[in-house]
Amino acid sequence: MHVPPKRFGAELRRARHEAGMTLTRLASAVHYSKSQLSKIENGHQRPTPHLARRCEVELNCPGRLTALLPDPSGTAGSSAAGGPPSRRLVLTAGAATVLLAHSAPGSASASAPGEQAGDGSLIDSARALLTHFRRMAQSCPPPAVLVPLAEQTRALVALAADSGSDARNGLLLAAGRFAEFTGWMAQESGHDEAARRWTDHAARLAFEGGDHQLGHYGLVRRALMAYYRGHAAETVALSASAGDHRLAPRIRGLAAQQEAEGHALAGDHGASMRALDRARDLLATAAREEDPAPVGSIHLPDQVALFTGWCLYDLGRPAAAAEHLDAACAALPPQAHRNLARYGVRRALAHASAGEIDHACAIARTALNSASAVGSYTIGLDLRRLAGVLGRHRGHTGVRALAPDLTAALTLSGTARTAPPVPTPA
Repeated sequence: MHVPPKRFGAELRRARHEAGMTLTRLASAVHYSKSQLSKIENGHQRPTPHLARRCEVELNCPGRLTALLPDPSGTAGSSAAGGPPSRRLVLTAGAATVLLAHSAPGSASASAPGEQAGDGSLIDSARALLTHFRRMAQSCPPPAVLVPLAEQTRALVALAADSGSDARNGLLLAAGRFAEFTGWMAQESGHDEAARRWTDHAARLAFEGGDHQLGHYGLVRRALMAYYRGHAAETVALSASAGDHRLAPRIRGLAAQQEAEGHALAGDHGASMRALDRARDLLATAAREEDPAPVGSIHLPDQVALFTGWCLYDLGRPAAAAEHLDAACAALPPQAHRNLARYGVRRALAHASAGEIDHACAIARTALNSASAVGSYTIGLDLRRLAGVLGRHRGHTGVRALAPDLTAALTLSGTARTAPPVPTPA
């Protein structure tokens, strides 16, 4: 639905009057200038989703303003929030849920640990190599690891084809983990279509190796892509579809985290916090289980705390978001440059949106060092948001001093899409 800015502005003015708040007071509360907010109320400037949520929080009118924003998907046929994804999406990800009943831990047909081990030394070496690549990716641009990741995937598939059944399954499962990480690095390069192809390839390899779980994690990855496109309903639907009780706790926990982000993007505070509570319980359960090759990030000591901070930001509560992100970022390991950049930029954005410009600039300066090293397209999306918020304070000394470094980091994050083509699955 496309709503003209004048209609949004009129509704904002009506809500402000009902709350008994002056334009000056509201502008101060959301850290916009009075003239900027006046332009929005008069329909001369389009509002951002974040401003709409900030105003809803200050005026205590949840959903009233965000309902007037255009649908970022641009289609009337988007998935409804909380509704199931299409059958095509589930099958494309290689997630035949009915088979989980036969392969879930403890089921009669579940393979014994040794039945899929194959050549243990070779598979252990492949896992160690994947861990090495994941550490590398924390400190270098995605294109630097994409080609070797793709080649290693192909090599493992070729080895599987020449192996006996037991070794074949283990090698295919290792190849699936390499393919999944290749998909993540493709997304970090800004190539969503390549990311989808590699994620689907990972699900197929895992399925052939006897693992019916990784396909569902592919739905979590697709949900993240939807989140970055601003599609709240699709993010929630895809994440919820990966919450089947027969799945491993880690996959369900990561799905719940992503679902929380979708609800936050939609402005639903209660649903977002409930999803985070589920994620916290599930990931705590998963932490007690030994998994030699876990899916998702392995460099976040308390990822639910970081997700909570970002959800609060999307919910229009930047001060609370900054508090959570400050505490969670303090525990990030110094060698995890990609995560230091991602959450450092988000932390700076939260402080800037809360009106703490000096502090935001100081945080951003440190985060930009890491952001420039990793050259991530998705981190670049948050950098652009930070540049937009700081751009409202161009006369500030700290903002002027930061501008050259911020511009350079934005340029580097954009070069990921102009790097050599992403390899395609065999």
